Amino acid sequence: MSTLNDHVNTLADYIHDARASQSRLIVAIAGAPGSGKSTLAREVARRLTQQKCPCIVVPMDGFHLDNAVLDAHGIRNRKGAPATFDVYGFVRFINAIKSEGHVFAPVFDRARDISIAGAIEVPADMPVVIVEGNYLMFDAEGWRDLAPLWDITARLEVPLPELRARLIQRWLSLNYSRAVATQRAEGNDIANAKAIIENALPCDLILNGMPSQ
Repeated sequence: MSTLNDHVNTLADYIHDARASQSRLIVAIAGAPGSGKSTLAREVARRLTQQKCPCIVVPMDGFHLDNAVLDAHGIRNRKGAPATFDVYGFVRFINAIKSEGHVFAPVFDRARDISIAGAIEVPADMPVVIVEGNYLMFDAEGWRDLAPLWDITARLEVPLPELRARLIQRWLSLNYSRAVATQRAEGNDIANAKAIIENALPCDLILNGMPSQ
C-alpha cells in the first residue's frame, strides 16, 4: 500500500508542473467516504505552503443541505448521498473560483451536523485551490458538470472492507455506540461508497490505498 507521503509527493509534483502554464489551478481530490481525502488535501496544502506555493483547501461537505430541508423531502436518513447536497449551488461556486472571483465557502461541522456559511475565504489571487469531496468526479446529473471545471483530478481508491472499518470508527469517534456506528456506516455510508465506485469518471491520477489517519 502506498503511504500518505507517496501520495503527497505525487500530487504536489503534478501541481507544480501544471502551474508553469496557469495562473490559477483548481485541484479536485475525489473518493469514497473514509478514503482519506481530507487528510491528503490537508497534507498537500501543507507541502505546497512549505514550498512557497500559496494554496487553500475547500471541502465539498459545506454544501450539505440543511436537516430541515432533508426532513421536508424525507431523505435525512440518506444524508451524504448525492441528492442531499446543493449540487447546483456547488457548481456555481466552482465556476466563480474558475473565473478567479473572490468567494466565500461554507464548511460542514460533523459534530453539530450543520453547515456553517462563509467560513472559508478564497481570495481572487489564490493560485491553487484544492477541493475535496465524494462526488467531484461522479457520473450523475448535475455532478458531471463539475468535470470540465477541474484543472487536475485525483481519486483515492481504498478497498470496501477497509472503508467499512474506517467509517464505523468515524461514528465511534463521535460517541455513538458500536451498534449505531455500524448501522450508520452500513445503512448509508457504504451504499454511497459503492455508488461512487460504480459511477466514477476518469481522473488524471489514481492513488491506490492510503493508511487512515
